[in-house]
Amino acid sequence: MATRSSDRPIGRDSDICMKVLVTGSSGFIGQALVRRLRTEHCAVVGLDKVPADATDIVCDILDADRLTKAVTGAAPDAVVHLAARIDLDEKTDLSGYTANIEGVENLVQAVRQTPSVRRAIWTSSQLVCRVGYVPTSDTDYQADTLYGKSKVRTEEIVRSSDGAGREWCLARPTTVWGPGMSAHYQRFLHMIERGHYFHVGHGPLWKSYSYVENIAFQYWRLLSVPAEQIHRRTFYLADYTPIDLIAWCDAFQRDFGSRPIPHLPTGVARTLAFCGDAVNAIGLKRFPFNSFRLNNVLTQYQFDLTPTAAVCGPLPCDMEQGVAATVAWLRNISAR
Repeated sequence: MATRSSDRPIGRDSDICMKVLVTGSSGFIGQALVRRLRTEHCAVVGLDKVPADATDIVCDILDADRLTKAVTGAAPDAVVHLAARIDLDEKTDLSGYTANIEGVENLVQAVRQTPSVRRAIWTSSQLVCRVGYVPTSDTDYQADTLYGKSKVRTEEIVRSSDGAGREWCLARPTTVWGPGMSAHYQRFLHMIERGHYFHVGHGPLWKSYSYVENIAFQYWRLLSVPAEQIHRRTFYLADYTPIDLIAWCDAFQRDFGSRPIPHLPTGVARTLAFCGDAVNAIGLKRFPFNSFRLNNVLTQYQFDLTPTAAVCGPLPCDMEQGVAATVAWLRNISAR
């Protein structure tokens, strides 16, 4: 007899563990998550306005009617919501981040109208608080960008709707790296490869980063563990041990076979950053070094991943494995 959607177990072994709908399935995390879910024998339905796979549903989450039809038609057991506008470019008001607000409202309504859905993971961001700030509670918000404020609204919508009346949790990814990363991060790594990068000071500079295959694994575990372990909770998603930015960059330098990365005194770096600010001000926006980037390098942030580790368990990849896979991926796309 065929297994009905409502009878498929979440968190137990079976031929098909569950049917999962992933919004934003063509994105960086989305593609890694789809791979992980298929490895775990899940039936996966991708949904994106620019699909990566011919089998994905083409849908903009701002189209409420189409979204509801897509979700109810797919009849998934679980939903992972990743679709969002994620850049920091908007400087005027929140209207540019409607995907993170109206899109979430639309998906909440779609889930409400889909009785097969038992669990949903709603993706927020570490930037609901400014970088370096450690919140005292799940609703201690200190966003200093419009993107971060839009993700505060994401969380408020999910909480006020009680996750559309299903089992639910919020996920706050930190900085994610690995194969498939954006052109911005590719440029950064190519600077290391070409010997154009320098360390600021002698460190260490601790960061709670997340390797993409590890975060995909964490999403899978949040889907598969018993409901009492995740329901109505908020989880930071990152590798459990923070990386030292200097050691991380040096690992890439070694795998690239590039020259050792020099160290620049912090004072000299600040002077160069001010020069970069001036160059940016006259219109050369892509000049690679300025005060904003320097502050990003120097600001350390470490989150308590103990709750996430307790639920998700050991991660599949360490930093060295991630670096090797990322270098191989960069060389492969460069050779095309």
